[in-house]
This record gives sequence, C-alpha cells and structure tokens, in this order.
Amino acid sequence: MLFYLSQYITELTEGTAWSGVASLMHLFTYVTFRAVGAAVTALLLSLWAGPGIIRWLKALKFGQDYSDKAEEGGDLKARILSKKGTPTMGGVMLVLIMDLTALLWAQWNTLLQLTLLSVLVLAGLGFYDDYAKVTKQNSGGAAEHVKLIVQFGLAIFIAVYLWYLPTTNHLVSEISIPFMKETFKDMAWLGIGITVFAIVGSSNAVNLTDGLDGLAIGLTAIVGSVFAILTYLAGNKVFSEYLLIPSAPGAAELTVFCAAMLGAALGFLWFNCHPAQVFMGDTGSLALGGAFGIIAVLIHQPFILVIAGGVFVMEAGSVLIQRYFFKYTRWRYGEGRRVFLMAPLHHHYERMGWYESQVVTRFYILGILFALVALSTLKIR
Repeated sequence: MLFYLSQYITELTEGTAWSGVASLMHLFTYVTFRAVGAAVTALLLSLWAGPGIIRWLKALKFGQDYSDKAEEGGDLKARILSKKGTPTMGGVMLVLIMDLTALLWAQWNTLLQLTLLSVLVLAGLGFYDDYAKVTKQNSGGAAEHVKLIVQFGLAIFIAVYLWYLPTTNHLVSEISIPFMKETFKDMAWLGIGITVFAIVGSSNAVNLTDGLDGLAIGLTAIVGSVFAILTYLAGNKVFSEYLLIPSAPGAAELTVFCAAMLGAALGFLWFNCHPAQVFMGDTGSLALGGAFGIIAVLIHQPFILVIAGGVFVMEAGSVLIQRYFFKYTRWRYGEGRRVFLMAPLHHHYERMGWYESQVVTRFYILGILFALVALSTLKIR
C-alpha cells in the first residue's frame, strides 16, 4: 500500500515545487527499506496491541484452564509456575499484525497472495482447534483427520496451482537440492509431493514445537531471519546467478513478509517469554509453519527448510518415532515401549530435570546453528 501511495505522490508532484520533497518517496522502491519498515512496524504494533488483546482474550475466557500435555504426565518438577488460566489464541494477534504489515509495506503479487492465503486458511483451522479445546476444556481439540484434510487440501491446491501456471511451473517440475549446482528437471510428479510435504510437514512441526514458553516463537524469529535473506537473494537476479541458486522473480516481496513475520514474532515473544502472559495456540503455530512451507516452495528451496528449521524437524521426528515405536513394540511384544521419556522432544528434556528456560535457551542455540548451516549452502555448491 505504501509503495503504491509513494508512486502516486511522485506522479502527482512531478514538475511542481513539491517534486524535491516527493523524491524521498523513491525510498519505497527499495525492498530493503520496506523490509526494515515492515519489521519495525510489526514489532511496534505487537507491543502496542499486545496488552489489550491479552485482556480481550481473558475477558472472552479463551484461557487454558485444562492441563497441558506435560502436566498430564504428572511430573511438574521442571515447572516453576502453573500454566492454567493463561489465555490462548494469541496467534490471532500474530496473524493479523503480520498480514496487515505485509499488505502495508509489500507490493501485491502472486507469491505474496499465495502466502497470505496459506496463513489465513491455517490460522482459521488453528482457531477452530483452539476453540474446541477451550470449549471442551481438554487438550484434544479438533479431530486429527479434520486438520489433516484441510492441510492436505490447501497444500495440494497450491502445488497444482503452481504447476498449472506457466510462470511458476518450474517451482514444481524442477527439483533443487542444497549443496548442488544442478537442478533435476521434468519431475512434476515428485515436485508436487515435495510441495505438499513441505507445507503440511512444516505446519505440523511448528505446531508440535509450541509447548514451552517462548520456544516456538523464538525459533520462528530465527528461521524467519534466514528466509528473509533467502527470499531477497532469490528475488535478485544478479545475486541468484552469482550464488548459483534458483531465481524467483517477485520473491523479494516475500522478504517484506518475512520481515513482518520477524517483527511480529519478536513482539509476541515479549509477552510469550517465561512465564508466558499469552500462548499463540494452534491459531499461530499452524499458520507460521504453513508460511515457512509455502515460502520455501516459492523460492524453490524446500530442502533448505529442513536444515534451517532443524529444531522443528527434531521435534516432529521425536513424535513420529515415539508413536510408531510404541505401536510396533506393542504389536511385537504385547507391551508398548518408548524411545523418549516423553514426546515432543522438549518434554523429554523436562522429564530429565532441565528447567523450562534451559530447554528453550539451548534449543535457541541449536536453532541458530541450523540457521548458519542453511545459509552456508549458498556458497557450498
């Protein structure tokens, strides 16, 4: 919006006494300027709106008055304060501020439209799940098959849409592998599967990570920073050719979106750090994870997401390993056995006696290491 307004003002004042002053509007043509503006705007809006939204959620009684999964295990050793009564659905604030800021600072294009669509659909799904938990006052929420149907439906739609459009067909039909210069062509059948897996997998991975104060949102800020860099490079033809990475015309506007995500994440972390004043809930976690998945696909780097979001992958992997190992051993030996003390992984370390703040800080360190490895792929090819 601000970009188009700046263009209008420049044209309106051309040839007048105000043309010199209006020349400052040229700053809005730079992606870097608009990205910084988006990050600062989202951060300030979060800090300003946060207290009011938290009071609003409390007034609506959208709070977690049921036991969370860690408490249901009966071990509260690593818990300093009870989480009961803390308002959830804080993802509403995240999504609204992130989307509004992106619309304010970014130019409108197909890549941005698909990203915003993914965020809104998954935020709606998450809100439905959170509302079911609040009304039922248990951690069950929406039926698992309902969530998967919506997630797969959205992901398949995006994959087919990208494959159908001539301008984006290569994002699906060609496969790009980190650390390799070459791309594998004419593999649409595999590309569609990778696209679907990236969106669904990322959405659920962030959702599973959201179990400790500040954990998921802090990691979101780290991964969001990585993708702000990657989208900028992919959208710049000179840089993409120099670094031998796939070029994605229009991806620079996703840099603005990633910057808005970063600002909103830092603003939310202000209220979500231990002890949390608000939880993002599935409303935020499903939307943020889905955003990472679609952005990775739109810049032709879905495998980089696996590296940059390494902690998310570890968390999701721990759940899959725990679940299927338990089923296998129950079938094989008649009694289910566990690999971890509890899944997702952050609860395993809580059971080992780590304090919540220790788990979060150490996972942040891991997240930064994974981010650095992801960025190293730009030169190691």
